[in-house]
Amino acid sequence: MQAFICSLMLYTAFIRDYSAKHRNIRKAKQMNRESWLQQVASALEPIFANKGAALPNYRVSCSFPSTGGLSAKRKTIGQCWDASASADGTTEIFISPTEDDPVEVAATLCHELVHAAVSVAAGHGPAFRKVALAMGLQGKMTATVAGPGFQEMIAPILAQVGEYPHAKLDATQRKKQRTRMVKCQCHCGYTVRTTRTWIAVGVPHCPLHGEMTVAS
Repeated sequence: MQAFICSLMLYTAFIRDYSAKHRNIRKAKQMNRESWLQQVASALEPIFANKGAALPNYRVSCSFPSTGGLSAKRKTIGQCWDASASADGTTEIFISPTEDDPVEVAATLCHELVHAAVSVAAGHGPAFRKVALAMGLQGKMTATVAGPGFQEMIAPILAQVGEYPHAKLDATQRKKQRTRMVKCQCHCGYTVRTTRTWIAVGVPHCPLHGEMTVAS
């Protein structure tokens, strides 16, 4: 009888874990990357407020940062734009699509939210450091990572929102344009583009005015 009860308890635990896992998978399929990021950020808002660092209005997107997003040596995985740069006065946060680990993505998001809280102009100075450490981030302030405190704090949030609905991109696979097209223009405005290989054969001609000028 005792063996039966133990087996039943193990089976019940298995069903509970299995159901929770698949519930999270279904939840992840029902939301996109931005809604996942927004839900995690929203869950962090009261924690920021409790640390004395209330967040302004913001939007979060999964997108390459304006600089360094494709760099192999010094890759930028998150970026925060000040509200003054937005037409509607909203702080804009971008999380690189090269990342897909939920804890790491959440830590990057938290890093950018710290910028939003203390102002982008504060950089990674004392104000940033104070809030970042209070939120459980650690390491070099320009490239913080999830410390034990952050991991403990974020665990129930991630359990609630489910898996990050994204598969990371390998930016090194991006094909570069190997042939540069050269612009040729006539004074009338007629324009064509061609390669220097064909320009060596002969400069294109405008149908009305003849030989065109090759842009420098």
